[in-house]
Amino acid sequence: MGLDQLNQQTIVETDRFVLRPLRPSDAGLIQHYASDERVARMTSIIPHPYPPGAAEAYVKRAMAAEQGEIIWAMDGTKDDSPELMGLISLKTMDRNQSEVGYWVAPPFWNTGLASMAVSLMVEANPLGDATMFAAVFQDNPASARVLAHCGFEYLGDAESFSVARDATVPTWTYSRKL
Repeated sequence: MGLDQLNQQTIVETDRFVLRPLRPSDAGLIQHYASDERVARMTSIIPHPYPPGAAEAYVKRAMAAEQGEIIWAMDGTKDDSPELMGLISLKTMDRNQSEVGYWVAPPFWNTGLASMAVSLMVEANPLGDATMFAAVFQDNPASARVLAHCGFEYLGDAESFSVARDATVPTWTYSRKL
């Protein structure tokens, strides 16, 4: 793995893919994948249906990096895969902590991509965090397995509002000391 700095955002490279900052050309694939109800329903922030122009606005906010969240594209072009296979983010919290969020496009489910991306994020620890947190919906045990596989420990049950479901959904919360 190699680390590089570009526009204050760490780039993490592996043999299979690169975690890199978002760029305007990502909007089309973000629009395509985020429009899939299966993706939207497993996140708290993606609406369904996904509105026109939402992906462009999302990329613009991510590139501004002023919202307290840093977002990386899972870019597979290094391995002749698509330019965007999913997203992973770190949302800054107080006391040297952050919250990990991620989604993987359906064609790449059950390929180990999410586990590898989360592991790389933990290993790189680009914000120098002491602790990372993550929460997954309880009806998404695959994401819970990703976190457990990456050394996150179960903290307890909670709930979070899902925009796509227009409902409060039970979650499992995890943390990882770094």
